[in-house]
Amino acid sequence: MSQYLVEGGLPVSGTIKASGNKNAALPCIAAAILTDEPVILRNIPDIEDVQVMLEVYRSFGGSVESIATNEWKLTLGNLKTSKVPADAAKKIRASILFAGPLLARTGKAVLPPPGGDVIGRRRLDTHFLALTELGASVSTRRDFTFTAKKLKGADIFLDETSVTATENAIMAAVLAEGKTTITNAASEPHVQDLCRMLRTMGAVIEGIGSNILAITGVKKLGCCDYEIGADYMEVGSFIGLTAATRGEIIIKGPKPGDLRPARMAFGKLGIVWEHEGNLLKVSKNQAMKVNHDLGGMIPKIDDAPWPGFPPDLTSIIIVTATQVEGTVLVYEKMFESRMFFVDKLIGMGARIVLCDPHRAVISGPAKLAGSELTSPDVRAGMAMVIAAMCAEGSSVIRNVYQIERGYEKLVERLSGLGCKIKRAG
Repeated sequence: MSQYLVEGGLPVSGTIKASGNKNAALPCIAAAILTDEPVILRNIPDIEDVQVMLEVYRSFGGSVESIATNEWKLTLGNLKTSKVPADAAKKIRASILFAGPLLARTGKAVLPPPGGDVIGRRRLDTHFLALTELGASVSTRRDFTFTAKKLKGADIFLDETSVTATENAIMAAVLAEGKTTITNAASEPHVQDLCRMLRTMGAVIEGIGSNILAITGVKKLGCCDYEIGADYMEVGSFIGLTAATRGEIIIKGPKPGDLRPARMAFGKLGIVWEHEGNLLKVSKNQAMKVNHDLGGMIPKIDDAPWPGFPPDLTSIIIVTATQVEGTVLVYEKMFESRMFFVDKLIGMGARIVLCDPHRAVISGPAKLAGSELTSPDVRAGMAMVIAAMCAEGSSVIRNVYQIERGYEKLVERLSGLGCKIKRAG
């Protein structure tokens, strides 16, 4: 099993380019099924999850051509099958994203239960609700089998603002007969990327960026050339890493609007940055001190659907808070197992009280000591990297496959910032 060998205690320094948004790349690859014409996708991160999605696309008979670094040309004439391979489905949760486009194009989709991060219960009911509203029948006896003679537009109210369920509903609705309204839709930047890509293909979508989407179905979608945005989760991770190690970096590519919730949360920890054009600078002279709420109250950082603080940055904000003076409450509302990695931080010397599966109180700053760690999921794994970077001594991080599912060429890029990190095995 591959692992990272990390020497801590060194501040990061330098310039790094933000990768493309993983959570935009995956649905955009799935959406390429909706046309038999070529689809060019740019700024696609070179990560494991993307390779799995491309593997699934090939299994349908699609052609996948690398035309430049982080750029792919996808073409799918006649589909050989409407079934997602089981070995690929179990690797990533995003395999569920093929349900909507397969159903829209062929009238059938067969998906084994998806895999992905183990961060708590991740219900799929909302996907079934949305697709049945559009006219699909669903069987869950063994695999998930969706069938429909014809998809028809509908007035859909999602029972939760699920990102992937919203994306599946959008991809099915763009080729459905008539008009679809999706209320309580997720509106994250990656959902917006998918909508804009589909519009370049000829889809009619209104309300992009809001929680109410109006979609008028069309008979056919065409080719497109689309570049996805920067991964603001990765950017948030690099901001946390820089602050925790008392470093200074410039990040190329992030959009200011994508980081507004993160700016507010990091600001509660006395961490700020400058943003000019497409350049973001995190300087050395950070306050690194908790800003109390009115009356001297302990502040709370809690996640929420967009435009709330992104749940994928909860692990990052927790480890960053261990290096900040003061006390803060982090409230993870969405997944009941995401916080269980904090026992590893406590073992390194962090002062954290895990109140229950959703709430942790962090008091800092704490001197962390190098340790042997195992990554449970993508974001907790990156939090462990940050902890190892600001700890005294050496650390070993195992199961780095989980980290590399979401972070492109991490060892190479961090080494360029002065980090002492090696990949072994």
